[in-house]
Amino acid sequence: MSKAIGMIEFKTVSAGITAADAMVKTADVELLEAQTVCPGKYIALISGSLSAVNAAVEAAGKVREEELIDSFVLGNPHESIFPAIYGATQIDKISAFGILETYDAASIIVAADVAAKTAIVDLIELRIAKGMCGKSYLILTGEVAAVEAAIEKAKQSVAGNGMYLDSSVIAHPDEQICRSIL
Repeated sequence: MSKAIGMIEFKTVSAGITAADAMVKTADVELLEAQTVCPGKYIALISGSLSAVNAAVEAAGKVREEELIDSFVLGNPHESIFPAIYGATQIDKISAFGILETYDAASIIVAADVAAKTAIVDLIELRIAKGMCGKSYLILTGEVAAVEAAIEKAKQSVAGNGMYLDSSVIAHPDEQICRSIL
């Protein structure tokens, strides 16, 4: 039984809470996070077996389809995602920074998973729609070529659904910038 995570993102709080309730009633999943994010949207993040997470996310998406912004299911998510979400990543050396921004919360986690699985990079931060008017971003680090490859692949992963906003790679960032991010 593989571990998986899934997320729903709704335009309204009432739709989001109703959908989150449907998720946990549909399958044996654990509700990791459920909360309001800017600008008054609602997200719920779950974990469990891949089949349970699939069933729960599918059920939630049917609750109030017109209010659903985005959702995802990831089987075997990269282990660096949760430390980056909760600000617990420890970084010693910076060769390059990669930054990617999206219009929503769900797609940034998918982009982070893709980036972390594409090249040898460390996720530093995943800011999920908090204080950003609904936008989200990720910051990662690694060798310049690895960061470039990871950001490009992550960009491709979210561009198809129209949620990609912007990205950049900074080779050998100034120490002042490093301190401000870390």
